[in-house]
Amino acid sequence: MFYYICYELLYRNYAAKYPLLKIFNVFQYVTFRTAYAAVTALAISLAAGPAVIRLLRDLKFGQEIRAEGVAAHQAKRGTPTMGGVLIIGSIIISTLLWANLRNHAVWVALVGMIGCAIVGFADDYLKIVHKRSLGLTTLQKLAGQLIVCLVVGWLLFSFMGYSSVLNVPFFKNIRPELPLSLYLGFIVLVIIGSSNAVNLTDGLDGLAISVTVVAASALTGLTYVTGHAKFADYLDLVHIPGVWEVTILGGALIGASLGFLWFNAPQAEVFMGDVGSLGIGGALGTMSVLIKQELVLPILGGVFVIEALSVMIQVTSFKLTGRRVLKMSPLHHHFELMGWKEPKIVFRFLIVAILFALLSLTTVKLR
Repeated sequence: MFYYICYELLYRNYAAKYPLLKIFNVFQYVTFRTAYAAVTALAISLAAGPAVIRLLRDLKFGQEIRAEGVAAHQAKRGTPTMGGVLIIGSIIISTLLWANLRNHAVWVALVGMIGCAIVGFADDYLKIVHKRSLGLTTLQKLAGQLIVCLVVGWLLFSFMGYSSVLNVPFFKNIRPELPLSLYLGFIVLVIIGSSNAVNLTDGLDGLAISVTVVAASALTGLTYVTGHAKFADYLDLVHIPGVWEVTILGGALIGASLGFLWFNAPQAEVFMGDVGSLGIGGALGTMSVLIKQELVLPILGGVFVIEALSVMIQVTSFKLTGRRVLKMSPLHHHFELMGWKEPKIVFRFLIVAILFALLSLTTVKLR
């Protein structure tokens, strides 16, 4: 909205006549709008946070804790959940205010995020209604996410003239063009995998949201250089015209996550719930698809991947051998049962997340 009003309307039409309006020229720059999108989302989160938490508490939208879970977590029973509506809402408002809304890539990213968040909302709501820790069945959740992924794929190829070329990190000359059906399947895998990986990481106060800040920061940087023709050419990246507007959504995601962390830091006043974790994962997955960095995403979100793999390994081992590899999955619960305190786990995972993010950024040059 601000882009249209301040740059297209005021600057382009009236700056020649009214020199003072030349100040609005700054609104054409993505970097400026990304910074202010982050600040706006942060401000909305901090300002609306207390009211959202009160509302969730009044509605008795409290977290249910598994009886077989870590004993220390039983004290968290009843803490307001579904706080992810604060994150997603802040991102949507900030993006609509600062992005160029004529840009198709912005809407594709919003669809991916909001679609996954709706699936998470349904899951959270059913948990609250039935007063148990399980909401949608696995099949129902995957079906909802699949629909979102197919809509994203349809938008990419129908409105953005997308190609099915796959960018391989670390290898400059390896860019296979996949059959359309195979590439659509790959998109589904990336977005669903990302969405569920963030969801599995959300188990300790401040863990998932702090790792999100790091991953989103790196992905936002990659989005900017991919959308910038000169930078993309210099770094030999697949340039996607116009995709750098998605940088603004990335900035909003960073700001909203920092704002939510204010309330989610130990001891958490609110949990994000599946509406937040699935929505965030959907946003990260869709952004990586838009900039053709799908294979960099597992590096960039290494902590999310490790958490997801720990669950897969645990389940597979138990089904095949009847034995558990970990004391409990996801991995953060394993360390809890080893005696690590919750803040120590969060900070150490955050350090690992920063290392993975730095490694992901090196892929643009080490080729």
